[in-house]
Amino acid sequence: MKIYEIGGKRYRLPNKLSKFQLKMYIHLINWKWAHLTKKPGFNKGIPYDAILPDALKDRYDPLYGSIKGKFLAHQQKFPFKSHLFIGHMASSQAACVNLYLPILKDPEIAAMILSRVKTDIKKIATEFLDTGFRIEFWDEPDNLLNDHNKASGTDSDIAIAYYDHQDNLNLWLIEHKLTEKEFTSCGGFKSKGRTLSHVCAPASAIIKNPDKCYYHSKCKYRYWNITLGNSSPFNINNIREYNECPFKGGMNQLWRNQLLATSIEASTSSRWPYKKVYFSVVYHPKNNFLKPLISEFQKLLKYSNRFFAFSSDKLIDRVKEIKEPALSEWLHWYQELYYF
Repeated sequence: MKIYEIGGKRYRLPNKLSKFQLKMYIHLINWKWAHLTKKPGFNKGIPYDAILPDALKDRYDPLYGSIKGKFLAHQQKFPFKSHLFIGHMASSQAACVNLYLPILKDPEIAAMILSRVKTDIKKIATEFLDTGFRIEFWDEPDNLLNDHNKASGTDSDIAIAYYDHQDNLNLWLIEHKLTEKEFTSCGGFKSKGRTLSHVCAPASAIIKNPDKCYYHSKCKYRYWNITLGNSSPFNINNIREYNECPFKGGMNQLWRNQLLATSIEASTSSRWPYKKVYFSVVYHPKNNFLKPLISEFQKLLKYSNRFFAFSSDKLIDRVKEIKEPALSEWLHWYQELYYF
């Protein structure tokens, strides 16, 4: 923990923050102090001003007030874990819910807004998932990546089922980032179970023999089966050029989510009747740290339309355009909380 003195105020924050993260944390804490409480929360016994005290965590702050009931009802219907730091002002899970649930409350309005970035949306498929969406989505119970257990597994922050203009039923998986300057990296590379046979370099060696990957040979995850399979969206020649596995670092999370989309689209199970499955990343408009990795990932996908990224203000600007009265209060609240 480090104390920052800014504008005559003292802020208890993490030790290492980028310039964007510092500005965002200060903004979020000032909002918290003005609207919720000046009391800090604790992590491992250390006070942090961006964390909410337990009493407010139990109220599911900082979720927008009118969606808390829907969030909890959805969690009962499709059990998922609230993130450890959902009671953190910089929680990406909370920010994702705060962005999408108010929009999805009215399916017709949602289609008008979401089509700004997902241009093929004609109608939200409310008869699928939970009125068309699911938080912390994964392909339960099929587990097509074979990586889900009580401790871990690939999922997307939110999934939205919709019909396109040809009336095809499609699925859109979305990962939301707020202050993060990177995506989740490979857990297999850091695992204590790795042996000398698990070699992450060069990438060409893994393509030739996927057993060199700990996830493949030890965990039996299907990541490389899908990556090298007939339905793969990846450019294998581009992967082969890397001196080490390109998915060892931050592209690991993108890789796994894209494989989840690919495996669901290729599935013949009646549980997954989606003709096309897309994956996106949405990020804060001032968070530029993720863009280079996103661009690199797009190259590995041969710029496939199954993946794209966009900033959250694209949706917010669309809400402003349609001037829907039911969203005016939320729009003001969201911008005040997350934008500076």
